[in-house]
Amino acid sequence: MMHASARMLIAHVVQNFGTGGMENGMVNLINRLPQERYRHAIICLAGRSEFALRITNPDVTWHDIGKRPGHDLVWYGRLYRLLRDLKPNILHTRNLSTLEAQFVGALARIPARVHGEHGRDVFDLEGKNRKYNLLRKAASLIIHRYITVSQDLAGWLRDTVGVPAARITQIYNGVDRAHFQPRQGKRPDLGRPDFFSGATCVFGSIGRMAAVKDYPGLTRAFIQLCRTQPNPEGLRLIIVGDGIARKTCQDMLDAAGLGQQAWLPGDRSDTPDWLRSFDVFVLNSLGEGISNTILEAMATGLPVIATRVGGNPELVHPGLNGELIPSGEPDTLAQALAEYNNDVVRRQTEGKAARNRIEADFDWERATAAYVAVYDGLPGH
Repeated sequence: MMHASARMLIAHVVQNFGTGGMENGMVNLINRLPQERYRHAIICLAGRSEFALRITNPDVTWHDIGKRPGHDLVWYGRLYRLLRDLKPNILHTRNLSTLEAQFVGALARIPARVHGEHGRDVFDLEGKNRKYNLLRKAASLIIHRYITVSQDLAGWLRDTVGVPAARITQIYNGVDRAHFQPRQGKRPDLGRPDFFSGATCVFGSIGRMAAVKDYPGLTRAFIQLCRTQPNPEGLRLIIVGDGIARKTCQDMLDAAGLGQQAWLPGDRSDTPDWLRSFDVFVLNSLGEGISNTILEAMATGLPVIATRVGGNPELVHPGLNGELIPSGEPDTLAQALAEYNNDVVRRQTEGKAARNRIEADFDWERATAAYVAVYDGLPGH
């Protein structure tokens, strides 16, 4: 192994290392990048959660800038001093919340600078906010390369922000296909066998219960489904995750008398088992970059109902491995739920096609090699 000083140090800057698709992608990437070539410093502007423990690469150091909410200018100086101390070869920022760190990195004379786009801001789902885009255009003058997780984001950077196509690389996340496997036989034991007793179709979703995911819309659609189906007692809904919408959804279900047919267990780490308990995966989000949970659901052999936003149409092909619906339309979602509830053969056929697509196109080894190629093409490498 090369001496530590001879290996490239990548400084990854994130707003907060919590539970989410971007963080999950970082876990998989950093654990797989060759240790004989790279070291890592993960710089959190505003802290981290226990999700950080999933990074097992020993060549990682963690740093918290302690950025306060609002107009806190002190963090610029803290980041500058840290970067001058670390002397990384590469600065890799992610999403709008860390973009200003690129200007600090340029002042600190970091030789190579990369920015990743994993999804647009919840307050600017179409990426047209003038103030944000002026910042992006200014940053594009000092960023050497961009990485996007979807073709949708790559096209937006090129056409709306004005980044030259030659500086944009689109890399899909991979999936651990051994970890996420289709169900064989009975549903996994999740501690509540009574919940699944008599279940004929289990609709499920996994993710942060944030506003952008529109879980109340999914809840409304499920309530409507139960009111319109001739045999609603076999229907089940599971939403795994936590956030501001969890209580809202639970209250809606209880008020509709469906508390016993729905399960909102909060955050869970055993994602593969939860996915194997579903019959259909549903993602009703208002905006997406590329959804890791869709990829994991597909690897589990589930058909996917998703909104036609962001990178979702790049993953879900109607009539092949799922269905795409408009966002913000619970009535349309309820109709889609009904169609899958009433067609077991469709669920099985599309689930198999979903798994086949993962095996053909979404591999972490391929994704890691693509990141290495970007890093190797940067100035000074």
